[in-house]
Formats: sequence, C-alpha cells, structure tokens
Amino acid sequence: MAPDPDVEGLLTERAIRTVLMRYCRGVDRMDRELVRSCYHPDATDDHGSFSGGVDEFLDWVFRLLGRYELTMHFLGNLLVEEHPQRAGVVRAETYGIAFHRSAGDDPRGNLMTGFRYVDRFERRAGEWRIASRVAVTEWSRIDDREHWWPIPDGMLTGRRDRTDVIYDTW
Repeated sequence: MAPDPDVEGLLTERAIRTVLMRYCRGVDRMDRELVRSCYHPDATDDHGSFSGGVDEFLDWVFRLLGRYELTMHFLGNLLVEEHPQRAGVVRAETYGIAFHRSAGDDPRGNLMTGFRYVDRFERRAGEWRIASRVAVTEWSRIDDREHWWPIPDGMLTGRRDRTDVIYDTW
C-alpha cells in the first residue's frame, strides 16, 4: 500500500518545524552543536550582513550572540511547500520575532526584530535539514530599558548555556 500523501505532508511539516525549534533553542541557549545539527554540512546562510557557508555563519552568529545577555526567538507562521520537480526538497517560510537584550548602555543592543526565514530543506539519508537559508528582516525597533520590568530575586531565569533547565529535565 502506498503511503498517504496527506500523512507524508504532515510528517514532513512536523520534521521541518522540529528543526526550526531546535535551531531557536540552540541560538538562545548558545548551543553551537545544536544549531550546527540543523544544517547540512554544505549548507549556506544569507543572514543580512553575512552570506556564506554554515561553519562561517556559526562563527559569525555566535560572535554576535556573545554581545547579549539574552536572546529569545519566537516562531509563528510556517508554510512548507514541496518542490514541484524534486522529491525530498521543500521550501519553508517561517515568520518570527527575536528579542535581544544587552547589559551595555547602548540602546541599539536592546532590540526586537521581525523576520522571515526562507529555507530550502532537503531530506538526505532520511533526515531533514536546512540546505539554504535566507533571513529577511521585516522590521526592527529598540526595546527601551525604561520599559523593562525587574525579575524578582530568586525567580528561575533562562541560561545561555547547557546549565539551562531544559538540559536537566530528563
């Protein structure tokens, strides 16, 4: 019996969504290995002021991420479209908002950005990963410190490394 194409489409979308969520966790927790696992070895990334191979992208983005006390990426709309002539290739358009917070006094270190990831995912050896990414900036604004609400002492907060609670819940 042939697989149901609707079920296959749902399984593909779920696999793509999982990769996207792992990517965001990796960025926000500064987990370079996790981010790397989201890309095929020969992948490319065009991220605005950077364009190149995945390993060079990782060097660039983790250098930038080190400027912040925290980042938080939220993904929303996701549209996955099968390539019309190539099996195992899809285009995924993902809308998102990223929050960046810096300890420094420069207000440009505290920003919110609306973006889209336009990704070509390929399934190789049964695994979906990013083969090509273009990050599209839709808007950006400063997140004024005067509007931040203080987090009470003793409250659990996110960590930007593998000491975050997510790595200790099994």
